[in-house]
Amino acid sequence: MQAVVAQEFEGGAVQQDSMQLSVMDNLYVDRDARLDKMLKWHIEKNRDTEGMEGYRVEIFFSSTLDAKEQSLKTKVDFLSEYPDYPVHIKFIAPNFRVRVGDFRTKSEALKLYKKIQKDYPTAFVVPDIIKFPLLKGNQYE
Repeated sequence: MQAVVAQEFEGGAVQQDSMQLSVMDNLYVDRDARLDKMLKWHIEKNRDTEGMEGYRVEIFFSSTLDAKEQSLKTKVDFLSEYPDYPVHIKFIAPNFRVRVGDFRTKSEALKLYKKIQKDYPTAFVVPDIIKFPLLKGNQYE
């Protein structure tokens, strides 16, 4: 493994040296023991999460007897008009909900909300656990 080490001197000049380093050999980090406890808690909390915090646009919710069928129909209708957005049906007792998109920011969700507002006047933006975004390939390769 190669590493570049830079050091700045008083005159503003930077000296760089390449040297062979094994990072894990002789590495010691002095830190508060509470940091390890917090890191362990954070990892355990996120291990159970099937996504990340984000936003979606809710276009339907109902608790009527035929709410499941209505939510499926709403999903099909939405996809026929807006096929580029993922549609999620959720049951959060006692309501079936249809939510659209996997947006990382509220402003991204608001763009879709404004786009569909005429077709879905009761729609609104909600915080939700969204799917992890797909990583694009390295643009510099």
